[in-house]
Amino acid sequence: MHHGVRRMNGVEIIEVGARDGLQNEPDILPTEKKVALIQAAIAAGVRRIETASFVNPRRVPQMADAEAVMEALPDSDKVTYIGLVLNERGAERALATRVHELGAVAVASDSFAMRNQGQTSFESIGIANAIVGMAKAAGRSGQVTISAAFGCPFEGEIDPDHVVAMAEALAKAGPREIGLADTIGVAVPSQVKALVTRVQAVIGNIPIRAHFHNTRNTGLANAWAAYEAGAVTLDSSLGGLGGCPFAPKATGNIPTEDLLYLLHRSGVATGIDLDAMIEAGQWLTGIMGRPLPAMVTKAGNFPPQTALA
Repeated sequence: MHHGVRRMNGVEIIEVGARDGLQNEPDILPTEKKVALIQAAIAAGVRRIETASFVNPRRVPQMADAEAVMEALPDSDKVTYIGLVLNERGAERALATRVHELGAVAVASDSFAMRNQGQTSFESIGIANAIVGMAKAAGRSGQVTISAAFGCPFEGEIDPDHVVAMAEALAKAGPREIGLADTIGVAVPSQVKALVTRVQAVIGNIPIRAHFHNTRNTGLANAWAAYEAGAVTLDSSLGGLGGCPFAPKATGNIPTEDLLYLLHRSGVATGIDLDAMIEAGQWLTGIMGRPLPAMVTKAGNFPPQTALA
């Protein structure tokens, strides 16, 4: 089993709170607060961050300040800033900023692809591959996430054969990684394990990233299943904030704090300071003015600091 070696290296966490976390929020968070969120994550040890999406501001008003956020972020050779883009125009906008990596999206169902980005599932593969090519031509990296990989809000079940075929087609552009996203939070661990295993078999050495929503309370279990099946990168959102503007009832991402607790107590290194993320989660709770879904931030780390004295 090759997983033993990788297990020693731990898992990479991508903080998506500033993008996927906020994009559905009705109240626009000021640019400086988004920057503060990103900086808090960096200070805690996060090394890859989705900083913004370069999409039509009329459709996703929360992301209208993508350029301003990028302008305000600290220069760092240790951190990878990822800009989410849905088409070539978005890619051009992102490449005009200091974004290090373009995140493209291919959608596993036609009806969701049409609503999300005005293309069919098949068309979204070609556009994603073109975006990866644009990123590489500009000296940046590009990755692709297959969204609605485990289920679609409009069509229901997604044939895993279709997702595997998509991954195979996307691998041809040589992306940094291929992500599998449970955009509407319907997956269960057995399904995650099966799909990660099958996708891994057809994409060669390209790493697998996994993105889960906790809509039906299976997100953390799915993240663990993905890790055990060989995914090397997991997405999560500070406080468990987030949803998708084009998927009805798609609630929060898995909370970064809860995922870190699960991994660290299981002996899986992430390079991130959980106590610092809990503090950041408490700060974000204050900013949002309501309790957030993350449970570790409410309950505290374990063992408690006093027990160590």
